[in-house]
Amino acid sequence: MPRLAALADLPALLTIENRCFHSDRLSRRSFRHLLTRGHATTLVEEEAEQICGYVLLLFSRGASMARLYSIAVHPDFARRRIGDRLLEAAEAAALERDCVSMRLEVRRDNSPSLNLFRRHGYRQFKEVLDYYEDHMTALRFEKRLVPQLQLDLVKTPYYQQTLEFTCGPAALMMAMKALDPTLELSRKLELRLWREATTIFMTSGHGGCGPYGLALSAYRRGFDLEIYVNEDGVFLVDSVRNPEKKEVMRLVQEDWIEELRQLPVALHCGSLSVDELRQKFEAGGIPLVLISSYRIYGERFPHWVVVTGFDDHYIYVHDPLVDAEKGETVTDSINMPIPHREFQRMARYGKAAQKAVLILYRSQRRPEPPALF
Repeated sequence: MPRLAALADLPALLTIENRCFHSDRLSRRSFRHLLTRGHATTLVEEEAEQICGYVLLLFSRGASMARLYSIAVHPDFARRRIGDRLLEAAEAAALERDCVSMRLEVRRDNSPSLNLFRRHGYRQFKEVLDYYEDHMTALRFEKRLVPQLQLDLVKTPYYQQTLEFTCGPAALMMAMKALDPTLELSRKLELRLWREATTIFMTSGHGGCGPYGLALSAYRRGFDLEIYVNEDGVFLVDSVRNPEKKEVMRLVQEDWIEELRQLPVALHCGSLSVDELRQKFEAGGIPLVLISSYRIYGERFPHWVVVTGFDDHYIYVHDPLVDAEKGETVTDSINMPIPHREFQRMARYGKAAQKAVLILYRSQRRPEPPALF
């Protein structure tokens, strides 16, 4: 029966790591860090009082999803179904943390691991070229740990934000691409959208993008949309102290709103429940939602995500942020399952609990010529 690993197990873990892997190894420092972090769990299997294998899981703070970060069995203990026991224990640990799914990456040439995961019902959903240090391809797998739940996901291509303040443009790009597959996603487009939609001024301001600027960028590119905001204050102004800079942000927002009111864009004062959001989604809309990142990343900053699906318990989102410093990969940010109640709590920002949702729809309009800067 696998048990929780402790710091005293470090030497044995490093021995297994060095025997099983020739590259992409976890260091002593990495193991120590992960063994003491609340969002990670390491389980070990013992035979004759000797550690013969381990499995390491990562958990997202706000999402009900686990990632199998690493699994290894000492070669001297091969063919004893240790990998099966570790994987089953990992799934049980994930379920105890209320996770709805498990994701992982494995080398394309690692036949024993591929057989293990496929035998346990894992489904390959992506191939990533040149992923490992030696340029080997990675195969990404997922397993639904609660198979009775039914998913209805829109096929939304994923785009990772390339700068810390471009979550809004990245989320908007994913939504536009889902509605218009011919759209080309690029960093140039990401930066153009940011320049169009940000209210940053003289290195102050939130740096990101509010709902009105993003809405105008989407409209100019030929999409229909609705905007829901719960109050008429200046969005994301809390971090700005200088009165002049606050005034600039107010004027920029006021100008955007005046322009939007001249367009066939529905501006609503209010907020949407998860059920109402789901109705918009089922009617063909792709929602972008402003959230507070604290419940996911433990840090307070405004953050945009794009909704990709619903079931009776979870709302699924693409998160444009990949926190590589915490060991995350794109796998952790695609179709993140978040419980309905948890999503309601995180879909607001700041002391004023500002809420904003953009709903994009397909349109027969021709896009306007791009703005010149």
